[in-house]
Amino acid sequence: MIRIPTRILLVDDEKDFVEMLSLRLEEIGEKVDGAYSGRECLEKLGKAVIDVVILDMKMPGMDGIETLQEIKKRFPLVEVIMLTGHGTTETAVQGMKLGAYDYLLKPSNFDELTVKLENARKRKDEQEERIRKAEARLLVRRTGGF
Repeated sequence: MIRIPTRILLVDDEKDFVEMLSLRLEEIGEKVDGAYSGRECLEKLGKAVIDVVILDMKMPGMDGIETLQEIKKRFPLVEVIMLTGHGTTETAVQGMKLGAYDYLLKPSNFDELTVKLENARKRKDEQEERIRKAEARLLVRRTGGF
């Protein structure tokens, strides 16, 4: 079976972290792009098709919560996995209430991350499929079909 890579945008102000995690994800066949701020994240989402954003909560300027809110407003089907430091799980809970798929504590377990990525991608694919079916039903009704 052919596996389609998940298109991931990794957002963190720590350049070394973005580069290292990107390499690990690419080694398992994912397509990864990096962004180093919330603003850069939103710019890249406007230009490329992304399935899942891995988003750090603590960044200078536009923080993770502000970035998450903008992602969900502009790109509602994009799933977001938040990365948060120890002691900031309250922020992660807030993010999930705002539409994030899930969260991981930093430093995170790579296997746990890949499972969450797979599940987030599945959820996005299922949402897109439901939308396609609803659009098809609407088209059939408009054209007088059965």
